[in-house]
Amino acid sequence: MGRLVAMLRAPGGGRWRAGLVAAATVVVLTACGAAGVPSSGSVHRRAGTADVAYAGSLQLLNDKTVGPGFTRATGYAYEGRAGGSFGLSQEIRSGEIAPNVFESIGAAPITELQPKAGRWYVQLASSPLVVAYSPHTAFSSALQAVAKGTKPLSDLFSLMGDPGFLLGRTNPETDPQGQAFYEMVELARTRLGLPPGTVSRVLGPPDNASQIFAETALDARLEAGQLDAASAFLSQAVQLHLPYIALPAAIDFGDPALATTYAAASLTLHGGTVVHGVPLVVDVTTLGTRDAAAAQAFVAYVLSPPGRRAFERAGYELLTPRVLGDASTVPPGVRRALASGPEQGAQP
Repeated sequence: MGRLVAMLRAPGGGRWRAGLVAAATVVVLTACGAAGVPSSGSVHRRAGTADVAYAGSLQLLNDKTVGPGFTRATGYAYEGRAGGSFGLSQEIRSGEIAPNVFESIGAAPITELQPKAGRWYVQLASSPLVVAYSPHTAFSSALQAVAKGTKPLSDLFSLMGDPGFLLGRTNPETDPQGQAFYEMVELARTRLGLPPGTVSRVLGPPDNASQIFAETALDARLEAGQLDAASAFLSQAVQLHLPYIALPAAIDFGDPALATTYAAASLTLHGGTVVHGVPLVVDVTTLGTRDAAAAQAFVAYVLSPPGRRAFERAGYELLTPRVLGDASTVPPGVRRALASGPEQGAQP
């Protein structure tokens, strides 16, 4: 059965709802194993829905690839809703929404729900920050030079600080990307030796209304040329075929091994809460008991080879899946997928 890899570790907006994504007739593929991931035979429609609340950056991947693939492979229906991870966490806590799966960027939105909504989560991929830019922007040639390395990265921050430069980012109160982007500029100021005042010149206050957009609307504005550049995850830029500027690992929040480096940056939110930089990783857990078999099957699917390939092709950097929190509370369907390992996925 293999070995369950487990580690105990302390935890470091708009909302969009998709319609039901499930075919009326499920195509003939392979039979489902006990964990919900296929082996051989025919898949029949199963009762139960994986109702997934997920970080907005996962919208295209989940609703176009992972969700339909999960339904074809397991027979369970899929339903998705996107939003800032912290915003979704608040809605779950308040009872406004009741998903049975939660995929967040960073662990904090999940651990905020614990122990009432569960005691474990699985870390499966990282999502580095980049600066995506519009191909239609008047600053295109200058941004392209930075992207190609013919101009220094410091030029990017000079451009973003230009009074005529239209920069978009997400809300740090509700979204980990919004927090990380603000902290990224802070880290860049010290590591690149940028002039004092760079953070305020580029970003203004954390709640700068002229820059903040819902994560699910930010990319559309960028594609339409309404913004010159915007915060983005590498995966978003890859999936939307947007030009982007890659950032060094020390400031892109994409390497879990650099957690101490990222923690040097901080941001004060409304109410005085201080948050420190953390790696931007995709974490997933199940919530509650509604359609528990479907929820477990969804997590098993994203941990299986087809699910991992979908993440990799979408621009995510795969991590060896590991359990954080109380490994003894991981449900059987997820436990089997983890025990099988990322190369084999769940087995019957």
